[in-house]
Amino acid sequence: MTFLKKIDKVIRREIRIWARRPIYFLGSVAVMAFCTVFYLTFLQEGVPSDVPIAVVDRDGSSISRNFCRQLDATQLGKVVHYSTFAEAEADLQGGRVTSICLIPEGFARDIQAQRQPTFSFYINGLYFLGGSLAWKDILTMVNLTAGAVQREVLQMKGVPESQIYGLLRPVDIDIHQIGNPTMNYGAYLANMMIPGMLQMVVIIVLIYSLGAELKYGTSRHLLEAVDHDIYAAVSGKMALYTVLFTLIGWTIEVILYKWMHFPLAGSLSEMLLGCLLLVVASESVAVLIIGCVPVCRFALSIGALYSVLGLSLTGFTLPVEAMPAGLRGLTAMYPLRHYYDLYVQVGIFGSGFGEWYPQVIALLLFCFLPFLVLPRLGRAYTYLDYERN
Repeated sequence: MTFLKKIDKVIRREIRIWARRPIYFLGSVAVMAFCTVFYLTFLQEGVPSDVPIAVVDRDGSSISRNFCRQLDATQLGKVVHYSTFAEAEADLQGGRVTSICLIPEGFARDIQAQRQPTFSFYINGLYFLGGSLAWKDILTMVNLTAGAVQREVLQMKGVPESQIYGLLRPVDIDIHQIGNPTMNYGAYLANMMIPGMLQMVVIIVLIYSLGAELKYGTSRHLLEAVDHDIYAAVSGKMALYTVLFTLIGWTIEVILYKWMHFPLAGSLSEMLLGCLLLVVASESVAVLIIGCVPVCRFALSIGALYSVLGLSLTGFTLPVEAMPAGLRGLTAMYPLRHYYDLYVQVGIFGSGFGEWYPQVIALLLFCFLPFLVLPRLGRAYTYLDYERN
Protein backbone atom coordinates (compact mmCIF):
# COMPACT_ATOMS: atom_id res chain seq x y z
CA MET A 1 0.00 0.00 0.00
CA THR A 2 1.45 3.34 -1.03
CA PHE A 3 1.82 6.22 1.41
CA LEU A 4 -0.89 8.26 -0.34
CA LYS A 5 -3.36 5.36 -0.16
CA LYS A 6 -2.68 5.07 3.56
CA ILE A 7 -3.40 8.77 4.01
CA ASP A 8 -6.61 8.43 1.99
CA LYS A 9 -7.69 5.54 4.22
CA VAL A 10 -7.10 7.59 7.37
CA ILE A 11 -9.03 10.54 5.93
CA ARG A 12 -12.04 8.37 5.11
CA ARG A 13 -11.91 6.85 8.58
CA GLU A 14 -11.73 10.29 10.21
CA ILE A 15 -14.73 11.54 8.24
CA ARG A 16 -16.76 8.58 9.54
CA ILE A 17 -15.69 9.51 13.08
CA TRP A 18 -16.87 13.08 12.48
CA ALA A 19 -20.27 11.77 11.39
CA ARG A 20 -20.64 9.79 14.64
CA ARG A 21 -19.28 12.45 17.00
CA PRO A 22 -20.66 15.99 16.55
CA ILE A 23 -18.09 17.32 19.02
CA TYR A 24 -15.62 17.75 16.15
CA PHE A 25 -18.03 20.04 14.30
CA LEU A 26 -19.00 21.93 17.45
CA GLY A 27 -15.37 22.29 18.54
CA SER A 28 -14.18 23.63 15.20
CA VAL A 29 -16.75 25.25 12.92
CA ALA A 30 -19.26 26.26 15.60
CA VAL A 31 -16.66 27.66 18.00
CA MET A 32 -14.91 29.70 15.32
CA ALA A 33 -18.22 30.98 13.96
CA PHE A 34 -19.21 32.12 17.45
CA CYS A 35 -15.82 33.79 18.08
CA THR A 36 -15.92 35.58 14.74
CA VAL A 37 -19.43 36.92 15.28
CA PHE A 38 -18.61 37.88 18.86
CA TYR A 39 -15.47 39.88 18.11
CA LEU A 40 -16.92 41.53 15.01
CA THR A 41 -20.09 42.68 16.80
CA PHE A 42 -18.58 43.47 20.22
CA LEU A 43 -17.02 46.69 18.88
CA GLN A 44 -19.07 47.09 15.74
CA GLU A 45 -19.10 50.88 16.15
CA GLY A 46 -15.30 50.88 15.84
CA VAL A 47 -14.59 52.91 18.97
CA PRO A 48 -16.35 52.58 22.35
CA SER A 49 -18.78 55.42 22.97
CA ASP A 50 -20.83 56.91 25.79
CA VAL A 51 -18.46 55.84 28.55
CA PRO A 52 -20.26 56.99 31.76
CA ILE A 53 -18.32 59.75 33.56
CA ALA A 54 -19.62 61.12 36.86
CA VAL A 55 -19.36 64.87 37.41
CA VAL A 56 -19.73 66.59 40.77
CA ASP A 57 -19.91 70.32 40.02
CA ARG A 58 -19.48 72.27 43.25
CA ASP A 59 -18.85 75.53 41.40
CA GLY A 60 -21.86 75.87 39.10
CA SER A 61 -20.19 78.64 37.07
CA SER A 62 -20.44 79.18 33.34
CA ILE A 63 -16.93 77.76 32.89
CA SER A 64 -17.70 74.55 34.80
CA ARG A 65 -21.04 74.11 33.01
CA ASN A 66 -19.33 74.64 29.64
CA PHE A 67 -16.72 72.04 30.60
CA CYS A 68 -19.50 69.53 31.37
CA ARG A 69 -21.23 70.24 28.06
CA GLN A 70 -18.01 69.84 26.10
CA LEU A 71 -17.16 66.60 27.91
CA ASP A 72 -20.63 65.21 27.21
CA ALA A 73 -20.35 66.19 23.53
CA THR A 74 -17.32 63.98 22.95
CA GLN A 75 -17.79 60.57 21.35
CA LEU A 76 -16.21 58.66 24.23
CA GLY A 77 -17.80 60.34 27.23
CA LYS A 78 -21.31 60.57 28.62
CA VAL A 79 -21.67 62.88 31.62
CA VAL A 80 -23.74 61.75 34.60
CA HIS A 81 -24.34 64.56 37.11
CA TYR A 82 -24.26 63.95 40.87
CA SER A 83 -25.06 66.35 43.66
CA THR A 84 -22.63 64.83 46.18
CA PHE A 85 -19.29 63.11 45.92
CA ALA A 86 -20.50 60.22 48.13
CA GLU A 87 -23.19 59.25 45.60
CA ALA A 88 -20.69 59.34 42.73
CA GLU A 89 -18.18 57.30 44.73
CA ALA A 90 -20.80 54.63 45.46
CA ASP A 91 -21.61 54.28 41.76
CA LEU A 92 -17.90 54.20 40.89
CA GLN A 93 -17.35 51.32 43.30
CA GLY A 94 -20.44 49.58 41.93
CA GLY A 95 -19.15 49.79 38.35
CA ARG A 96 -21.95 52.06 37.11
CA VAL A 97 -19.52 54.82 36.15
CA THR A 98 -15.89 54.61 35.08
CA SER A 99 -14.59 57.83 36.63
CA ILE A 100 -15.44 60.89 38.73
CA CYS A 101 -14.68 64.54 37.92
CA LEU A 102 -14.72 66.78 40.99
CA ILE A 103 -14.97 70.47 40.13
CA PRO A 104 -14.13 72.44 43.31
CA GLU A 105 -16.00 75.47 44.59
CA GLY A 106 -14.55 78.71 43.27
CA PHE A 107 -13.16 76.96 40.20
CA ALA A 108 -14.00 79.78 37.75
CA ARG A 109 -13.00 82.54 40.20
CA ASP A 110 -9.58 80.99 40.78
CA ILE A 111 -9.03 80.56 37.04
CA GLN A 112 -9.82 84.18 36.33
CA ALA A 113 -7.53 85.27 39.17
CA GLN A 114 -4.80 82.91 37.85
CA ARG A 115 -4.63 81.06 41.20
CA GLN A 116 -4.34 77.63 39.50
CA PRO A 117 -7.30 75.70 40.99
CA THR A 118 -7.02 71.95 41.57
CA PHE A 119 -9.21 69.80 39.33
CA SER A 120 -9.55 66.27 40.72
CA PHE A 121 -10.69 63.14 38.90
CA TYR A 122 -10.81 59.53 39.99
CA ILE A 123 -10.43 56.57 37.59
CA ASN A 124 -11.58 52.99 38.20
CA GLY A 125 -8.50 51.03 37.12
CA LEU A 126 -10.29 47.67 37.40
CA TYR A 127 -12.02 48.41 34.08
CA PHE A 128 -8.88 48.94 32.02
CA LEU A 129 -10.47 49.90 28.69
CA GLY A 130 -13.24 52.08 30.10
CA GLY A 131 -10.95 53.68 32.68
CA SER A 132 -8.19 54.48 30.20
CA LEU A 133 -10.65 55.94 27.68
CA ALA A 134 -12.30 58.08 30.37
CA TRP A 135 -8.89 59.28 31.54
CA LYS A 136 -7.94 60.25 27.99
CA ASP A 137 -11.24 62.07 27.43
CA ILE A 138 -11.11 64.00 30.70
CA LEU A 139 -7.47 64.99 30.28
CA THR A 140 -8.14 66.23 26.74
CA MET A 141 -11.06 68.38 27.86
CA VAL A 142 -9.10 69.80 30.82
CA ASN A 143 -6.29 70.86 28.46
CA LEU A 144 -8.77 72.39 26.02
CA THR A 145 -10.52 74.27 28.82
CA ALA A 146 -7.21 75.60 30.12
CA GLY A 147 -6.29 76.69 26.60
CA ALA A 148 -9.62 78.46 26.14
CA VAL A 149 -9.13 80.40 29.39
CA GLN A 150 -5.59 81.40 28.42
CA ARG A 151 -6.85 82.51 25.02
CA GLU A 152 -9.39 84.85 26.63
CA VAL A 153 -6.73 86.27 28.95
CA LEU A 154 -4.36 86.92 26.06
CA GLN A 155 -7.15 88.55 24.04
CA MET A 156 -7.92 90.90 26.93
CA LYS A 157 -4.22 91.81 27.07
CA GLY A 158 -4.36 92.82 23.42
CA VAL A 159 -2.23 90.01 21.98
CA PRO A 160 -2.93 89.61 18.23
CA GLU A 161 -4.92 86.54 17.25
CA SER A 162 -2.09 85.36 14.98
CA GLN A 163 0.27 85.14 17.96
CA ILE A 164 -2.15 83.59 20.46
CA TYR A 165 -2.07 80.08 18.99
CA GLY A 166 1.71 80.19 18.80
CA LEU A 167 1.85 81.02 22.53
CA LEU A 168 -0.72 78.38 23.50
CA ARG A 169 0.78 75.65 21.31
CA PRO A 170 4.39 76.47 20.41
CA VAL A 171 4.90 73.09 18.71
CA ASP A 172 2.26 71.76 16.32
CA ILE A 173 1.80 67.99 16.36
CA ASP A 174 1.24 66.12 13.09
CA ILE A 175 -0.09 62.66 13.95
CA HIS A 176 -0.09 59.75 11.47
CA GLN A 177 -1.91 56.67 12.77
CA ILE A 178 -0.41 54.06 10.47
CA GLY A 179 -2.54 51.05 9.60
CA ASN A 180 -5.63 52.12 11.55
CA PRO A 181 -6.27 55.84 10.94
CA THR A 182 -9.79 55.76 12.41
CA MET A 183 -8.61 54.14 15.68
CA ASN A 184 -11.05 51.29 15.10
CA TYR A 185 -10.80 49.02 18.14
CA GLY A 186 -12.54 46.24 16.24
CA ALA A 187 -9.80 46.21 13.59
CA TYR A 188 -7.13 46.38 16.28
CA LEU A 189 -8.48 43.45 18.30
CA ALA A 190 -10.12 41.19 15.72
CA ASN A 191 -7.03 40.99 13.50
CA MET A 192 -5.23 39.01 16.22
CA MET A 193 -7.89 37.73 18.62
CA ILE A 194 -9.69 35.69 15.95
CA PRO A 195 -6.48 34.08 14.59
CA GLY A 196 -5.49 33.53 18.22
CA MET A 197 -8.72 31.64 18.81
CA LEU A 198 -8.11 29.73 15.58
CA GLN A 199 -4.69 28.65 16.88
CA MET A 200 -6.29 27.51 20.13
CA VAL A 201 -9.06 25.56 18.40
CA VAL A 202 -6.63 23.87 15.99
CA ILE A 203 -4.37 22.72 18.85
CA ILE A 204 -7.17 21.49 21.10
CA VAL A 205 -9.20 19.73 18.40
CA LEU A 206 -6.19 17.92 16.92
CA ILE A 207 -4.94 16.90 20.37
CA TYR A 208 -8.38 15.49 21.11
CA SER A 209 -8.53 13.68 17.77
CA LEU A 210 -5.16 12.00 18.36
CA GLY A 211 -5.74 11.46 22.07
CA ALA A 212 -9.19 9.97 21.53
CA GLU A 213 -7.56 7.01 19.78
CA LEU A 214 -5.82 6.22 23.06
CA LYS A 215 -8.79 7.13 25.24
CA TYR A 216 -11.23 4.85 23.42
CA GLY A 217 -8.67 2.13 22.65
CA THR A 218 -8.91 2.45 18.86
CA SER A 219 -5.28 3.33 18.16
CA ARG A 220 -4.36 -0.23 17.16
CA HIS A 221 -7.19 -0.31 14.63
CA LEU A 222 -5.85 2.92 13.16
CA LEU A 223 -2.33 1.50 12.88
CA GLU A 224 -3.58 -1.75 11.37
CA ALA A 225 -5.40 0.26 8.68
CA VAL A 226 -2.11 1.84 7.60
CA ASP A 227 0.23 -1.14 8.08
CA HIS A 228 1.50 0.22 11.42
CA ASP A 229 2.82 3.40 9.81
CA ILE A 230 2.45 6.11 12.44
CA TYR A 231 3.68 8.73 9.97
CA ALA A 232 0.83 7.95 7.59
CA ALA A 233 -1.70 7.83 10.44
CA VAL A 234 -0.77 11.28 11.75
CA SER A 235 -0.30 12.74 8.26
CA GLY A 236 -3.82 11.60 7.28
CA LYS A 237 -5.38 13.27 10.29
CA MET A 238 -3.34 16.43 9.80
CA ALA A 239 -4.23 16.61 6.11
CA LEU A 240 -7.96 16.54 6.81
CA TYR A 241 -7.75 19.08 9.63
CA THR A 242 -5.49 21.30 7.54
CA VAL A 243 -8.16 21.52 4.86
CA LEU A 244 -10.92 22.13 7.43
CA PHE A 245 -9.16 24.82 9.45
CA THR A 246 -7.59 26.50 6.42
CA LEU A 247 -11.05 26.92 4.89
CA ILE A 248 -12.29 28.34 8.18
CA GLY A 249 -9.31 30.69 8.42
CA TRP A 250 -9.61 31.83 4.81
CA THR A 251 -13.31 32.52 5.29
CA ILE A 252 -12.47 34.68 8.30
CA GLU A 253 -9.75 36.53 6.36
CA VAL A 254 -12.20 37.31 3.54
CA ILE A 255 -14.76 38.56 6.08
CA LEU A 256 -12.20 40.80 7.79
CA TYR A 257 -10.57 42.36 4.75
CA LYS A 258 -13.25 42.20 2.04
CA TRP A 259 -16.55 42.40 3.88
CA MET A 260 -15.59 44.43 6.98
CA HIS A 261 -12.92 46.40 5.05
CA PHE A 262 -10.33 46.26 7.81
CA PRO A 263 -7.09 48.07 6.85
CA LEU A 264 -4.87 45.93 4.63
CA ALA A 265 -1.94 47.59 2.88
CA GLY A 266 -0.71 44.36 1.25
CA SER A 267 -2.57 41.74 -0.73
CA LEU A 268 -5.18 39.32 0.58
CA SER A 269 -3.35 36.36 -0.96
CA GLU A 270 -0.35 37.02 1.28
CA MET A 271 -2.57 36.97 4.37
CA LEU A 272 -4.18 33.73 3.15
CA LEU A 273 -0.70 32.20 2.91
CA GLY A 274 0.02 33.35 6.46
CA CYS A 275 -3.23 31.77 7.67
CA LEU A 276 -2.33 28.44 6.03
CA LEU A 277 1.10 28.48 7.67
CA LEU A 278 -0.48 29.35 11.04
CA VAL A 279 -2.80 26.35 10.80
CA VAL A 280 -0.03 23.91 9.85
CA ALA A 281 2.31 25.24 12.54
CA SER A 282 -0.43 24.99 15.18
CA GLU A 283 -1.14 21.39 14.16
CA SER A 284 2.55 20.59 14.54
CA VAL A 285 2.49 21.97 18.08
CA ALA A 286 -0.55 19.81 18.83
CA VAL A 287 1.26 16.67 17.64
CA LEU A 288 4.27 17.60 19.74
CA ILE A 289 2.12 17.97 22.87
CA ILE A 290 0.21 14.69 22.47
CA GLY A 291 3.45 12.94 21.54
CA CYS A 292 5.21 14.14 24.68
CA VAL A 293 2.20 13.47 26.92
CA PRO A 294 0.11 10.73 25.26
CA VAL A 295 -2.72 11.00 27.80
CA CYS A 296 -5.74 12.78 26.36
CA ARG A 297 -6.85 14.89 29.31
CA PHE A 298 -3.31 15.92 30.31
CA ALA A 299 -2.43 16.85 26.73
CA LEU A 300 -5.64 18.89 26.41
CA SER A 301 -4.81 20.79 29.59
CA ILE A 302 -1.30 21.57 28.35
CA GLY A 303 -2.62 22.58 24.93
CA ALA A 304 -5.20 24.94 26.45
CA LEU A 305 -2.62 26.54 28.76
CA TYR A 306 -0.15 26.93 25.90
CA SER A 307 -2.78 28.54 23.66
CA VAL A 308 -4.03 30.99 26.27
CA LEU A 309 -0.51 32.16 27.08
CA GLY A 310 0.07 32.64 23.37
CA LEU A 311 -2.56 35.39 23.26
CA SER A 312 -0.58 37.34 25.87
CA LEU A 313 2.88 36.67 24.45
CA THR A 314 2.05 37.50 20.85
CA GLY A 315 2.99 41.15 21.28
CA PHE A 316 -0.05 42.91 19.87
CA THR A 317 -1.25 44.18 23.28
CA LEU A 318 2.13 44.54 25.01
CA PRO A 319 5.17 44.97 22.72
CA VAL A 320 7.74 42.20 23.03
CA GLU A 321 10.43 44.82 23.59
CA ALA A 322 8.61 45.94 26.77
CA MET A 323 8.39 42.41 28.21
CA PRO A 324 10.87 41.11 30.80
CA ALA A 325 13.99 39.67 29.20
CA GLY A 326 13.07 36.15 30.31
CA LEU A 327 9.79 36.26 28.36
CA ARG A 328 11.06 37.69 25.09
CA GLY A 329 12.61 34.41 24.00
CA LEU A 330 9.44 32.50 24.86
CA THR A 331 7.42 34.48 22.32
CA ALA A 332 9.19 32.64 19.49
CA MET A 333 7.59 29.39 20.71
CA TYR A 334 4.16 30.49 19.48
CA PRO A 335 3.06 30.38 15.83
CA LEU A 336 0.72 33.30 16.49
CA ARG A 337 3.71 35.52 17.28
CA HIS A 338 5.21 34.92 13.83
CA TYR A 339 1.79 35.33 12.20
CA TYR A 340 1.48 38.70 13.96
CA ASP A 341 4.87 39.80 12.62
CA LEU A 342 3.77 38.71 9.15
CA TYR A 343 0.52 40.68 9.52
CA VAL A 344 2.43 43.81 10.55
CA GLN A 345 4.61 43.63 7.45
CA VAL A 346 1.78 42.74 5.06
CA GLY A 347 -1.30 44.34 6.58
CA ILE A 348 0.15 47.56 8.02
CA PHE A 349 3.26 48.36 5.98
CA GLY A 350 2.43 46.50 2.75
CA SER A 351 5.98 45.16 2.55
CA GLY A 352 7.16 42.72 -0.08
CA PHE A 353 8.22 39.12 0.48
CA GLY A 354 11.75 40.24 1.26
CA GLU A 355 10.53 41.77 4.54
CA TRP A 356 8.36 38.91 5.85
CA TYR A 357 10.07 35.78 4.59
CA PRO A 358 11.71 35.22 8.04
CA GLN A 359 8.22 34.71 9.48
CA VAL A 360 7.45 32.17 6.75
CA ILE A 361 10.63 30.28 7.61
CA ALA A 362 9.82 30.40 11.32
CA LEU A 363 6.33 28.99 10.76
CA LEU A 364 7.70 26.26 8.48
CA LEU A 365 10.21 25.24 11.15
CA PHE A 366 7.31 24.25 13.39
CA CYS A 367 6.48 21.52 10.85
CA PHE A 368 9.56 19.56 11.96
CA LEU A 369 8.32 19.26 15.56
CA PRO A 370 6.16 16.13 15.00
CA PHE A 371 9.18 14.14 13.83
CA LEU A 372 10.64 14.47 17.33
CA VAL A 373 7.75 12.61 18.98
CA LEU A 374 6.13 10.40 16.33
CA PRO A 375 8.14 7.27 17.32
CA ARG A 376 7.03 7.75 20.94
CA LEU A 377 3.43 8.30 19.86
CA GLY A 378 3.64 5.18 17.70
CA ARG A 379 4.73 3.10 20.69
CA ALA A 380 1.85 4.52 22.72
CA TYR A 381 -0.59 3.64 19.94
CA THR A 382 0.84 0.13 19.69
CA TYR A 383 1.14 -0.94 23.31
CA LEU A 384 -1.62 1.17 24.89
CA ASP A 385 0.40 1.32 28.08
CA TYR A 386 -0.85 4.77 28.99
CA GLU A 387 -3.81 5.73 31.15
CA ARG A 388 -6.96 6.10 29.08
CA ASN A 389 -9.45 7.77 31.44
